[in-house]
This record gives sequence, C-alpha cells and structure tokens, in this order.
Amino acid sequence: MTLQNTHVKLLAFDLLSLTQSQSPSSPLFYRRAITLSRVETLGTVTLRDLKPNRFLRFAIDDGTGCIPCILWLNHLSSPSLARRHPNPADLALAADANARFAGLIKVGVVARVRGRITSYKGATQVTVSDVVLERDPNTEILHWLECVHLARNCYNVLPPPSSGLAPPK
Repeated sequence: MTLQNTHVKLLAFDLLSLTQSQSPSSPLFYRRAITLSRVETLGTVTLRDLKPNRFLRFAIDDGTGCIPCILWLNHLSSPSLARRHPNPADLALAADANARFAGLIKVGVVARVRGRITSYKGATQVTVSDVVLERDPNTEILHWLECVHLARNCYNVLPPPSSGLAPPK
C-alpha cells in the first residue's frame, strides 16, 4: 500500500520513527508496510536558524517530539531547484513564496507545515513546501485527534497477506 504524494498527518513521534529504505539516491520512508513521501504536521516553532539566501532551518514541537524542518531560500541560485522549475516565472514564484514563509516562521508561533519527508545525515526531516500560521488555540488538539484517528483507521491497516507486500528490511 502506498500513500506517496499524499500529505499524511503525523505526530512527531510517528514521523521520527519511520523506517527508511537503504537506497541513498531516492530514499523511501515506510510506516509499517505503507510508503510515505509527504507529511503535514502542526506545532510550536522552537528553533529558528536562518542562513540568508540559502535556507531556514527550524523545528516544530507538537508535544511528542521535535521535527526538523528545512525551507530552501536559494531558488534563484540553485541549479537543482532550477531543474525542477524550468519556467523562470515558476522559479520566481517559488522563491517569493518561500521568502514569505520564512518571514512567518518565528520562535513561539504555532504553524502547520507541509512538505516532503527527506533525510539529512541519516536523520529524518521535512523539506517544507507550505507554511500556515494557526491562531485558533484548538487547532493543536484537533490535529492530535485527527492524527490518532487516521493512524487507527488508515495508517495502521496492513495490506492483506495475499498482496505480497512486506515492509523493507
């Protein structure tokens, strides 16, 4: 079973305990036998490390752990990001959006973050594609409840034994 290209809602505890495939070129992440590539999480920003025109590294704490996040700010100078956005107008829009997101991230704010699950030096992190600040104090509790509900009813459901799918070793 796969949930690739779907933003799955996970708590830090679940995200940081994902199993990673051994392929260094394009690592895959698994929760039981389910392949994951994108995540949505919500919590309080507890760390902010800005390297201007390069990246913003920050951490989201949801009460179960801290999720390392990276927001790239070098769209206009990075050849790899330019290959992903061959149209210069798209590249400029992505650069502007990430610059706006970087301005929103401050220590102490509650933020909802979406992005790709990636790995850096063997540690799981989120490469951020979207940031929304939350002002409603109930959003954290609602996020927790949604994560528990989805884990029980979607993510913990194993495929039938006849499917031949097994988690990676």
